[in-house]
Amino acid sequence: MVQLGSNGGRLVMSWRHLHWPLLLAFLPGAGVGALVASWLLIRLPTGLLELTIAAFVLYTLWGPGLPKRALGRWGTGIAGAVTTLLSSFVGASGPMVAAFIKQHGNPRQTTVATFAACMTFQHLTKAFVFGAAGFLFADWLALIVAMVAMGVVGTWLGLRLLNRLSEHRFDHGFRLVLTALSLRLVWLGLSRLLA
Repeated sequence: MVQLGSNGGRLVMSWRHLHWPLLLAFLPGAGVGALVASWLLIRLPTGLLELTIAAFVLYTLWGPGLPKRALGRWGTGIAGAVTTLLSSFVGASGPMVAAFIKQHGNPRQTTVATFAACMTFQHLTKAFVFGAAGFLFADWLALIVAMVAMGVVGTWLGLRLLNRLSEHRFDHGFRLVLTALSLRLVWLGLSRLLA
């Protein structure tokens, strides 16, 4: 819910830069991924999922890139389905969605706005899945509201910084942050598999 609020706030503040075709291709897949997650009873080992996400992110950041076909409408729909499904089990699909969105080569504001929109929808579907599974959001409402409010402040400050960055600096920082998150996933994945 906090991520939903944070990404929703970022979306509201940056909607003018949204890449609508990319978002509209992502949404149906995310819906399918959420439905599959709500019915899926078998869980893969969390460590394996984290290592898979880390490998995908590192490949898209530092490898030769995804083929053009993977960035088209069908590939984007599949990415929406897979990342939403994975996020229901691991909760760490943000770096994978970010790396996929970045592959489209849009300007930094468009990348951030489109990522926020994709993640907002993804977290909204997860809220429905977890709500249907019996999670009581009302018990956590005060904490959720406080954290979302702080997330909105952070988003406002972050977007001001984003407008001052060059595309080169944004790309460099984006790669460094996603690489660090991926390495953390590798560490978590290995520690869970070896535990």
